[in-house]
Amino acid sequence: MIQVYTGNGKGKTTAALGLAIRAAGNGLKVYIAQFLKGRDYGELNALKKIKNIKIEQFGTNCFIKKSPQKKDIKLAKAGLAKIKKVLLKKAYDMIILDEVNIALQLGLLKIEEVVCLLKKAPGNIELILTGRYAPAQILKIADLITEMKEVKHYFNRGVKARGGIEL
Repeated sequence: MIQVYTGNGKGKTTAALGLAIRAAGNGLKVYIAQFLKGRDYGELNALKKIKNIKIEQFGTNCFIKKSPQKKDIKLAKAGLAKIKKVLLKKAYDMIILDEVNIALQLGLLKIEEVVCLLKKAPGNIELILTGRYAPAQILKIADLITEMKEVKHYFNRGVKARGGIEL
């Protein structure tokens, strides 16, 4: 099954990580690839304590504010290559591609490559894709789509990201 968490609202990664914890609690093995993320987040510390969850980051420690740099593209491609290897090994029951939709929107990855990978994935592996701007090609093949809608957000009042809540 392919699940997509997208939209402008908060909670896409959080929903995916909740699924990871649920899966691990039921004895499933989970692999999480975080695109565009390369800094320390609270979830990394917590998830590293769960033996059947592996998490890796494929991004730098800062957000892409202008055009992506060669390093950003290289890291995203390395993440996709790693996911291909993980899929071939069939060692995980769930694979999370965190922020892959943003990686696609920024042009770090090619949509054709990601769609091909998803279509070739073994049917017994749960695939979770997160990030705003999920492309139509991804939505078309998804089995479940949840759109997070922002109704009100304290960031708009100038509240910065807080440790334990956003970081």
